[in-house]
Amino acid sequence: MLKIGFLVIDMQAIHLQGVEQNFIDVAAEHINYVADVIRSNGHVVVHIQDIEGMEDSNKDSFNIIPDIQVEDSDLIVTKEASNSFWQTNLEQLLKERDVELLIISGFAAEHCVLFTYNGAAERGFRPVLLQNGILSRHPDIITSTYRDRNLISHPVIKYLVR
Repeated sequence: MLKIGFLVIDMQAIHLQGVEQNFIDVAAEHINYVADVIRSNGHVVVHIQDIEGMEDSNKDSFNIIPDIQVEDSDLIVTKEASNSFWQTNLEQLLKERDVELLIISGFAAEHCVLFTYNGAAERGFRPVLLQNGILSRHPDIITSTYRDRNLISHPVIKYLVR
């Protein structure tokens, strides 16, 4: 059986400043739906939190936004670089769980999402971007991020995990 990992990248208040709330709402709906499907079928959900610049005075703004459902079974990985694999234990966590396919979602399409996509491919995972599940402060960037990359829509995931 194909083992799937679902990455939810940088869905934190501090990083989402300047993103229109309606875009956040749509992405959160898709992310939560896919996370539920992934979890309920025994696959892996990982929330990535960028903690670069975090101090005691701004710690709360680095929390994952309430719109994103985080369950006790989910894994949390913190990072300080754009690529979620760089100097983290993400690769080890995924390999321990025999993950082959990585569905990638979150913020920012042109930075952390794209760099993590590339990092996944470099490490032998098969990365795909979640359609309607990535964000940017610049909506036109999302279209260019989708171009020439593997893309998956949420209805397909339900059939993949069976």
